Amino acid sequence: MPHVSDQAERSAGSLAAAISNGVVRLLSEYTGRGPTKARTYLAHDLVSVLLQDTLTKGERTLLANGQTDLVLANRRAYQRTLAPQLIDCVQRLTGRTVLAFLSDDHIDPDYAVETFVLAPPQSAGREAGQAQAGDA
Repeated sequence: MPHVSDQAERSAGSLAAAISNGVVRLLSEYTGRGPTKARTYLAHDLVSVLLQDTLTKGERTLLANGQTDLVLANRRAYQRTLAPQLIDCVQRLTGRTVLAFLSDDHIDPDYAVETFVLAPPQSAGREAGQAQAGDA
């Protein structure tokens, strides 16, 4: 029989994979091409998705012609447009509210990161509220 920690690790791994897949799917739908690599890191109230090989053929062409600022501005526009869908995806999969969404791109090497700060789990909030009420 697996240990509880083995089950929790498998569950966290499944959640991380689901988040990675959801983020890649959304980026692919909106940009016409998704990143070729994605890995999600889960740490307490933080979800970070590290993406590699994110640039489209058109963006690569612009970069080859010195248009780095234009590509980054375009990426920021995508991030603002996609933010509600990305936040919804993470909230749906984690069952927690996203308090903050941070997103950025790096051109060379080609990396991007989508980071979500989560509200404490509902059960933790209730327990803290009960402890505070009992302390009064």
